[in-house]
Amino acid sequence: MAAVFPANQVIVVGGGLAGMSAANTVVELGGRTILLDKSSFCGGNSTKATSGINGAGTKTQKGKSIPDTAEIFIADTLKGGAKKPELAKVLCANSAADVDWLVDKFDLDLSLVARLGGHSQPRTHRGKERFPGMTITYALIQMLEKVAEKTNRARIVTKAEVYKLLVNAGTVVGCEYKKAGKTVKEFGPMVLASGGFGADFGAESLLATYRPDLLHLPTTNGEHCTGDAIKMGEAIGAATIDLEWVQVHPTGLVKPDDPDAKVKFLAAEALRGVGGIVLDSNGDRFCNELGRRDYVTGEMWKNKPPFRLCLNKAAADEIIWHAKHYTGRGVMKFYASGEDLAKDMGVPLQKIVDAHQKHFEAAKKQEKDPDGGPFPAYPSGKTWDEPSGKTGSGKKFFHNIIDGSKVPTEPFYVAIITPVIHYCMGGLECTVDAECIDKKSGKVIPGLYVAGEAAGGIHGNNRLGGNSLLDCVVFGRVAGKAACKFTFGAGEKFKPCPPPGELKDLCK
Repeated sequence: MAAVFPANQVIVVGGGLAGMSAANTVVELGGRTILLDKSSFCGGNSTKATSGINGAGTKTQKGKSIPDTAEIFIADTLKGGAKKPELAKVLCANSAADVDWLVDKFDLDLSLVARLGGHSQPRTHRGKERFPGMTITYALIQMLEKVAEKTNRARIVTKAEVYKLLVNAGTVVGCEYKKAGKTVKEFGPMVLASGGFGADFGAESLLATYRPDLLHLPTTNGEHCTGDAIKMGEAIGAATIDLEWVQVHPTGLVKPDDPDAKVKFLAAEALRGVGGIVLDSNGDRFCNELGRRDYVTGEMWKNKPPFRLCLNKAAADEIIWHAKHYTGRGVMKFYASGEDLAKDMGVPLQKIVDAHQKHFEAAKKQEKDPDGGPFPAYPSGKTWDEPSGKTGSGKKFFHNIIDGSKVPTEPFYVAIITPVIHYCMGGLECTVDAECIDKKSGKVIPGLYVAGEAAGGIHGNNRLGGNSLLDCVVFGRVAGKAACKFTFGAGEKFKPCPPPGELKDLCK
C-alpha cells in the first residue's frame, strides 16, 4: 500500500475519552477519522472515573453562583503538583468551554458540582445518575458510532493492536496494527490516546523500570493499560517526561471475599467531598480527607489498616447512586447504626463517637490552616504543606457533619479502602498543541500528537481529582484540532462539512 501524505484522515489510537474527544473534534471540523482500539469495545479507563470532570466558569457553576475562574483553577492545579504553567493554562482555561461542549452537544447532565481535595472551589461536575466517566465517555462513543453509521467521516476498529508508527523523513505518516492475525497499515497523522501504564506489571515493564516499589500494589487500571503509546513513541525517538510519577490513590475498594484481588474498584473522591471520613483500625481519624491524594495515601501508610471510609446518612444521600452501586457490588456495606458499625469493626462505640465529635468541633471552629499534611506519598516527592497539629488535621472544608451524640443511632455506608495504583502522570512530552517532541532535537515531531494519560507533564507530580477526565477532553480536542490543521493546511481553509450543529441533528 502506498502512502498518501498527508492522508485525508486522522488516525486516533485509543477509544477512551481522550481518543473519543479527538475523533469527535476531527469530525466536527470536517475531517475524517479512523479510531483504533485493541480491546473488544471502546471506553477504556475513562468509563471507570467516578468523581467527575472539573470546570471553572461553567454555565452550571454560574447558575449556582460559584465564584470560580480559570485563574483560580490554574493556581490550584499548580499548587496541586503541576510544574508546567503553560500546560496547566491550556487545561484550566479551556475547562469551562469544554465542559459546556459536553453538556450542549451531547445533552449530558453535569448539574451537580462538588469540591474535591486540593480545590479551593467546588468545580467537579457530575450528573445525578451513574458514574460520570461512564456517562460522558459513552455519549461520545455513541455519537462517533452514529457518524460512522450514517456518514463516511468515521471508522471504528476494535481488536486492533497498534504496534508500530510509520515515519517518513522525520514525519509520522501512519501506523501498523494487527487484527485477526493480519497486519494492516493506515496512513495519516496520529493521535496517541491509549492511556498510561498502570497495569504494566511485567519484569521489563514501565512500572518495573520507573516505579518497582509499587509493583506489589493493586491497581484500578484495566489490563489494556500497558503504556503502548509511550513505548511506540519512544521507539521513534519521542521524548518522555515524569515517568516516575505514578499516582497511588488512597481509596481502592477492598472486597471482603476477595481482599487480595490485583484489580480493584475505585471509591470516588466525591465520597470524601460530600463528607465521608476515614478511620483506621482503631476507629480514629488520622488525616484531612480532603488533602491531596499523595498526602492522604502517605498518612494511610503511617497508620494501621484496615481503613474504612464512612459516610453518614446526609453524606450518603448526596451521592446515593454511588453508595447503592458500591453496596450492590459488595464493596460497601450499609449499617443501620453506628453501634452496628462499631461491633463489626471490633472497637468501642465511644471511639467512633469521639472521632465524629472532634470532626464536628473542628468544623465549628472553622480552622483556617491549609489542606494537607507533612508526608509525601512518593520517595522523591516534596511535602504538601506544614502540618497543623490541630483537631481536624488541617481541614478547612466540612460538609454533612454530625456531632458525636448522633453516632450510636446514625445509619452509615462504609467501605474498606486501601492504596492502589491509579494514574500515571508521566508520558510522552508534548507542547500546548499536543504535539510530541523529539528527544534529541527538542523539536516537534510532525504528524504525531498525544492526549489523555499517554501524555506527560500536564499534572506534574500529583494530579488533582477531576482533572483526568478534563485532561482527556481538553487535550483530546486540542490534538484533534492540531491534527486537522496539519492535515488540511495551516490556513484552515477547509469547510466543516457538516457543521457541528447539523451533525448533531444528523446523528439523532
